[in-house]
Amino acid sequence: MMKLEICVENIKCGGCANTISSKLSSLEGVTMVDIDIENGIVKVEAESDLTDTISSNLLKMGYPEQGTAAGIAAAKAKAKSFVSCASGKLSR
Repeated sequence: MMKLEICVENIKCGGCANTISSKLSSLEGVTMVDIDIENGIVKVEAESDLTDTISSNLLKMGYPEQGTAAGIAAAKAKAKSFVSCASGKLSR
């Protein structure tokens, strides 16, 4: 079992957390997802090392790892996170 904690940018609310949780939980091999909204930490347990897959999915959703997104990519990620925020709230 692999445990992973990733500090990410742009987690604003429960809607963001719901979006991240549902997308990462749907990945094959992921057994648990927990989001610390206040500290921007995504905790994942998986059957094998899915670090690259999880990081890449977070980036695509608009939640890049802290310190890795710069310039246009960060602005684009921020815009995506607001969409996730809104859609996460709607899916409750």
